[in-house]
Amino acid sequence: MAISTFDGPVRSLGGIYQQGPASVVSISSTTSLSPTSHGGRIISIGGSLAATTTVTLPTISTASNPTTSGPGQDPNTLNNLGVVYTIWVPTTVSTSTLKIATDGTDRFVGDLLGVDTDSSNALAMYTAGANDDNITLNGTTTGGVAGTWIQIVAVDALKYMVNGVVNGSGTVATPFADS
Repeated sequence: MAISTFDGPVRSLGGIYQQGPASVVSISSTTSLSPTSHGGRIISIGGSLAATTTVTLPTISTASNPTTSGPGQDPNTLNNLGVVYTIWVPTTVSTSTLKIATDGTDRFVGDLLGVDTDSSNALAMYTAGANDDNITLNGTTTGGVAGTWIQIVAVDALKYMVNGVVNGSGTVATPFADS
């Protein structure tokens, strides 16, 4: 089926769901995400990553539709508010680092739950700081142990909302940082 555009809300009494092989996108090297290729899908990151693998989120655009777009919303709008990126780590990040980064201007807001999976099952909540623009998973203390998942949503100009669970080992530490 081709891309379909609707003018107005879509209502389904039975629900809308996505399924099939295109629902999961696998990444094993440095990648720039896009709304059309990665938005609304599960992004599986694992396997043999390079020494440092960076996944870069697109710059948040709050652009208005041009006045020439006619009635309703423009299907070609660059506005990407509301796009959801779900990142899942199926196998532990080992001998490498996985970095989830913004463009350096967009920032994270929200929390990640850190879980120590190897001994005490200690829990710690990490809140993004005002200048945090990357999440680094090292496969141990800052997360990246199999089962880690992070959901990221463009919610406002310069703001990506983040939540999820970062499974770690040892004494867990915050995965948030300001590059």
